Amino acid sequence: MEMSVREAKANLSAAIAAAERGETVTITKFGKAVVDMVPTRPKKSKLNFAAADAYLKSVGWNPDGLDLWPPEFDDPAFSRQVLGLED
Repeated sequence: MEMSVREAKANLSAAIAAAERGETVTITKFGKAVVDMVPTRPKKSKLNFAAADAYLKSVGWNPDGLDLWPPEFDDPAFSRQVLGLED
C-alpha cells in the first residue's frame, strides 16, 4: 500500500490496519518514498531453563549418566594417537 503524507495523516488508522494485516505501507513525500511502515515482529521470549530441565526430567533424560568422552581424552598422548601423530 502506498500513500502520501497528507493521506497518511488523514487515514492513519487505515494505514495501521494494513500494517497489522502484514502489508508494508509506504508513505511518500512529493512522489518519493520516505517511510515504510511494516508490521512488528513478535519479540523472542527468553529461554526458560527451569522449564527445559523439567521437560528433560519428565522424558527421562539424565545427562549425568552419559559418558561421552573416554577417560584418556585429556591426555596429550591420546590426542596424538587420534591425529595419527605417533612417532
